[in-house]
Amino acid sequence: MRIDLTDLQLFLCIADAGSITHGAARANLALASASERLRNIEADAGVPLLQRHARGVVTTEAGEALAHHARLMLHQRSLLQGELRDFAAGARGTLQLYANTAALTEYLPRKLAPWLASRPQLHVDLKERTSVEIVRAITAGLAEAGIVSDAVEAPGLIRQAVAEDHLVLIVPTTHPLASRRSVAFADVLGEPFVGLAANSALHAHLDDHARAAGRALTPRISMHTYEGICEMVAHGIGVSILPRGVARRLRGRHAYRIRPLMDGWARRRLCLCYRDWSALSAPMQSLLLHLGQAQEA
Repeated sequence: MRIDLTDLQLFLCIADAGSITHGAARANLALASASERLRNIEADAGVPLLQRHARGVVTTEAGEALAHHARLMLHQRSLLQGELRDFAAGARGTLQLYANTAALTEYLPRKLAPWLASRPQLHVDLKERTSVEIVRAITAGLAEAGIVSDAVEAPGLIRQAVAEDHLVLIVPTTHPLASRRSVAFADVLGEPFVGLAANSALHAHLDDHARAAGRALTPRISMHTYEGICEMVAHGIGVSILPRGVARRLRGRHAYRIRPLMDGWARRRLCLCYRDWSALSAPMQSLLLHLGQAQEA
């Protein structure tokens, strides 16, 4: 059959109105055009679909079957249009977002949750990478956007600061460094270190700065959670470096001292990072707008 959706809509209008004239008006078609379409529909079906009488028309048994399936098909079209609108509006689909360790563990959960909760058909694939890796991926067109530290260069990309992300040193309460007001990263490199798992973006970031200083981080133990790191430091296993928000949040559960790092790269901010706003997908634009409006001091 060559009947299209416009034909089906017209047939339903005529069947529901009980009149070709009134049905054509409901379908916003001229009577001559509607009559021609109706003749083609019946010719294509090969069977009478309407019984004509002085007061209008009624559907035949075949016409009832066509009307039934027409309603189903038009309903499915409506559902499809709704889903496509959701995709266009960023309420459905899968969104890939790249973020460094601090953004992934501390910043994003509370910021992303309300936005995602209002989009039950949308899925988010969070990918942890170092800020340097994220900048490279965006520059190469392999990622739409990400959340990075402003301590890294991002030539040709747009960055918008959304939160502070200073790194601090945490030390056991009796450690000699606990008496200092601030500490240089170089002074930490000779200390037993409690690190985050080697595949974390934070570990890679600290390792890069250690190599730049001509040293290497040699963790006494590597933990998979910030909670585990703080537990180790509180028991004197070593020192560690964490985002300031994490260190402050967990200090109520563990006894350790927090000391600022003097190095400029440790006083960083989290930034939204992308190349071209107009090239971003609708879901990504929606998310970045939300994050940009929910800034922290």
